[in-house]
Amino acid sequence: MIHPTAVINDKAKLGSGVSIGAFTIVHENVVIGDNTVIGSHCELGIPSSLSDGSPLIIGKSSIIRSHSVFYAGSAFGDNLATGHRVTVRERTEAGESFQIGTLGDIQGHCKIGNFVKFHSNVHIGQHSTIGDYVWIFPYVVLTNDPHPPSNVMQGVTLENFVVIATMSIVLPGVTVKEGALVGAHSSVNRDVAPDTVVAGAPAKFICDTKEVKLKDGSGESAYPWRRHFHRGYPEAAVAAWVAEFASAKVV
Repeated sequence: MIHPTAVINDKAKLGSGVSIGAFTIVHENVVIGDNTVIGSHCELGIPSSLSDGSPLIIGKSSIIRSHSVFYAGSAFGDNLATGHRVTVRERTEAGESFQIGTLGDIQGHCKIGNFVKFHSNVHIGQHSTIGDYVWIFPYVVLTNDPHPPSNVMQGVTLENFVVIATMSIVLPGVTVKEGALVGAHSSVNRDVAPDTVVAGAPAKFICDTKEVKLKDGSGESAYPWRRHFHRGYPEAAVAAWVAEFASAKVV
């Protein structure tokens, strides 16, 4: 399960059934959960003066694809999945079933919830806080310096069920509240109200999310998206969503 060219520090802790690909390096301050697959040319647990000394923890049944780099001092729940060439800096905490697309870049000191999905080429600035069930699409940037370059850090907050569409920028200190949608190519410079759509540069209120209709001929609302989109989510969560909308028809 361990390729002969891989370099594994004797102090690293590997669970049962772990697979590690060619030319991958695993440093000493690393804990890898059972049945995790690490691709080739990865580097896990890079020491850093910005870390708090805690190990890099990778949860069970995870998959980290080739050429990905993780610094020491971060922790991930079970079922982490990455694309290729991902970079994750120190002091990132993420929950269960976190997905990071190819060329994703997380700059560290971030808190990320459960079942969060990043597409490819997403950049997450330091001190970002992301809730559960958030979607971030390609080329989105979360920033943190209100007047660069400076030592001031004001991270972005994305609450539960937020969707940030492709090529959007969220500026320092902004909070996008629960269930909101940021349209593609937007620059968000102020807080976004819950269950609303904003778009443009600067982003402006467009409508409530319930006014966006599914393009499937049903005429039903596309949001909240959890009403109709369940693929890849746990049965318990889906059952709760079904019950949530069972008593009233959302149009």
